[in-house]
Amino acid sequence: MYCPRCGQQQMSEETKFCSRCGFPLSLVSEILAHGGFLPQLAELYKSKKWFTRKNGVVFSILWTIFFLLFLASLFGIADIPEAAGVSAVIGIFGGLMWLIASLVFLKSASKDPFAVNDLPNAAVNNLYETNQKILPPQNQPAQSYMPPANSWKAPNTGEYAKPQSVTEATTKLLKKDED
Repeated sequence: MYCPRCGQQQMSEETKFCSRCGFPLSLVSEILAHGGFLPQLAELYKSKKWFTRKNGVVFSILWTIFFLLFLASLFGIADIPEAAGVSAVIGIFGGLMWLIASLVFLKSASKDPFAVNDLPNAAVNNLYETNQKILPPQNQPAQSYMPPANSWKAPNTGEYAKPQSVTEATTKLLKKDED
């Protein structure tokens, strides 16, 4: 396992902190052990919420259909005109009230954050305004992956620092001659 902050290779999977930078690694090892996600978070999102905006709209449509079309027709056939009228009024106004209340007060259903198929196709706008994929294509081996041509590269600022010793300065001069 490698530290996600500094890249230091760790001796054991049970290491609690990085030996170089001190980054806590217990959560990283748990994520690696469970295939990239935390089972505790997955259990939170598995519970379906019944009171969502979509369910409220569907319920208001079913309410209107039941009271307006079914009960009003049934009371009309049974020759009870007062009950048919009351049923129609309850169907129309009750359905409208349920629709408005569900659109105003209920939240929309949240998307599953653990959808694995969405990750490689999601585009990211980074700091340098280039549109890149989060992950390389699944069928491409890691050894053949090349970064995008217009990606940003940090400048080499080591040449501006004063050399620590004479041999370091000489080594830098020899490297420049080889290039």
